[in-house]
Amino acid sequence: MSSHSHDQLVSHKAGPLRGTMPIPGDKSISHRSLILGSLAIGTTKVRGLLEGADVISTKNALIALGAEIHRDNDGIWHITGVGLNGMVSPVTPLNLGNSGTGARLLMGVVAGQNITATFCGDLSLSVRPMARITDPLTEMGASVTSRGGGLLPVTITGAFTPMAIQYHSEVASAQIKSAILLAGLNARGTTTVIEPHASRDHSESMLRHFGASVEQQIKSDGTHHVHLLGEATLRAADIIVPSDPSSAAFAIVAALIIPGSEITLVGIGMNPLRTGIITTLVEMGGDIVKSNDRIEGGEAVADLTIRYSQLHGITVPAARAASMIDEFPILSIAAAAANGTTEMLGVAELRVKETDRIKVMADGLAECGVTVDHDDDSMRVSGSFITGGATLSAQHDHRIAMSFLTLGLIAEAPITVTGCATIETSFPGFANGLNQLGAYIRPRLTA
Repeated sequence: MSSHSHDQLVSHKAGPLRGTMPIPGDKSISHRSLILGSLAIGTTKVRGLLEGADVISTKNALIALGAEIHRDNDGIWHITGVGLNGMVSPVTPLNLGNSGTGARLLMGVVAGQNITATFCGDLSLSVRPMARITDPLTEMGASVTSRGGGLLPVTITGAFTPMAIQYHSEVASAQIKSAILLAGLNARGTTTVIEPHASRDHSESMLRHFGASVEQQIKSDGTHHVHLLGEATLRAADIIVPSDPSSAAFAIVAALIIPGSEITLVGIGMNPLRTGIITTLVEMGGDIVKSNDRIEGGEAVADLTIRYSQLHGITVPAARAASMIDEFPILSIAAAAANGTTEMLGVAELRVKETDRIKVMADGLAECGVTVDHDDDSMRVSGSFITGGATLSAQHDHRIAMSFLTLGLIAEAPITVTGCATIETSFPGFANGLNQLGAYIRPRLTA
């Protein structure tokens, strides 16, 4: 007897993709909407929230911390906050599942309040580094215990009076920056985070939207400085979540590399610190046309029309890496279909994501006939004849899974991808959405 396993999907060579594909709400903004709404006074309404597993893990953790959160029949989420000092110590550990964003941002929340919480997660999250978050939180007065090497489970007792600090981050990371800013909301004085260059700035924009005083500066040496005035008061502020540019990237690349394709994506977030992938694909010769620019819920959004294009290799500068760090796996698929070699610089951060994304992508591409070279901080992918016919493990990394499934749409022989269940964490309905455009992705039949 056969059964369908959605953890194993088979992607077949596809004809032209045509039509419009709905893209789910932005994951980064969805997490922050729930968190800031829970810290605000009053009730915040959120439209377009991503209802993937990662965001739901954050929602459940916030309820355990004392917030009231529910979804109405129209799909609008209502968050009644408890204020910046109103959270309670949860009775049981906060299980964030696969969500690195949820875990790291909530560590900042707990560190800034006089409560204690233990954080845990699934196998993948339990091997991801947390010391880069907990070290600055300790400087602010929080007490932290963790497994060796700063791994989950992590227990944090927040500071009775958090200290404002000036923190020099070695990497441009929105998660590190956001955790420090969230802890700094209750600090006396100004908390400053200095990054080597700007990381995505949704936290800064949304903190201002909820009433905090936040300033951003880019200095002459290129460093990015963020200043948050502590002892803040956040007030409820409604949010419309734009469609996620990181999720849109898979459909964009699929349309660019499958001959004859033309698709439209509506309401995609256009924050300039998130659109490095679009800039890069256009530089590679991609036909991506933006229209209907507008502001929704404080964020720039636009509609995109994408047509098949013969791409060519380029060098992606290290300074752009922070604005597209989640998109390098799918960019490597575009590079495999392009003429020449695409070089990606400054991508060391990929090695500490859900998986070592450089190694997993390089190994999978090589199995399908693609020439790949990589070192600690860079990756080079050469346009190749894509044989396919392989079974590739995504190692339960949602972005790897979606990237390999996209590769299968142009491979000579079908590609089977295992570890696809985590696609639901960020892009529920991914395979169905592509199939409606003309792709052919099916569950693997298992005995």
